[in-house]
Amino acid sequence: MKADWIAVDWGTTNLRAFAMGPEGLRAEVMSEDGMGRLTPAEFEPALIRLIEPWLGQGVTPVLACGMVGSRQGWQEAPYRSVPCAPLEPGQLVPVPVRDGRIRVEIAPGLKQMRPADVMRGEETQIAGALALHPGFDGAMCLPGTHSKWVQISAGEVVSFQTFLTGEMFALFSTQSVLRHGMAGTGWDEAAFDAGVAEGMARPERLAASLFRLRAEGLIADLGADAARARLSGLLIGAELAASRAYWLGARVVLVGSAALTGLYARALAAQAVTVETLAAKDCTIAGLAYAAGALSKPVSKAAE
Repeated sequence: MKADWIAVDWGTTNLRAFAMGPEGLRAEVMSEDGMGRLTPAEFEPALIRLIEPWLGQGVTPVLACGMVGSRQGWQEAPYRSVPCAPLEPGQLVPVPVRDGRIRVEIAPGLKQMRPADVMRGEETQIAGALALHPGFDGAMCLPGTHSKWVQISAGEVVSFQTFLTGEMFALFSTQSVLRHGMAGTGWDEAAFDAGVAEGMARPERLAASLFRLRAEGLIADLGADAARARLSGLLIGAELAASRAYWLGARVVLVGSAALTGLYARALAAQAVTVETLAAKDCTIAGLAYAAGALSKPVSKAAE
């Protein structure tokens, strides 16, 4: 099978590639050759190992997004300044390659000067979400290791804010003193809801609320499932308190994994906010398809 073109989502830990044809997605593969474990000279061989079965005669375009375009990646794709469209065909950065069967371009990230913030990879998901929801105005949330809240207006990213929520959950639950009371992978929805409510109501007491999880595990029989869920709720609640200006009274779209978007949707539902959800993979492919010219330009509300 030969791909018409190939979409690549290249993060710090994983490399995902999608073979694309006129009908859309034909096949997908993944490896653990993430940006974090490769030297600059190793990127092209890692890519070829993964996608070679999709190559044939002629040149196959490869469009990539994510940390592959960082300063430590294969080829730096400089940040574009907001406000701007999340992604524009013709503004991707070409990468010199030795293999004549491929032509590689990388999507640039976005930067915000005040307050300082950056994103890399999420801009492609935002472009894909706009392609799937033409005319969208409102807030997008992209939960993950580094959660992003983004204000969208007239087809442009107006502003955004990043939260270390996912990374903090991973660190607290596996490397801090709290890990002793959070063994396993269980969950307690009531404890999550309580954590969200507490995190939103008293975000300034977050550090104290976190240690209380340890104390309650020692002297009040707080179980591991409840502790893990409440930790997640506290962190997401504090994030929602800080990002209120984005979601309050706005149309909200969540882009991410089903597990994470489900948690954010549940937390926002408690604030009477109804959300729409989109899968991160679908948005990544749609964003790169737009950049490749396989999708028409997202239609802004102003253009309508």
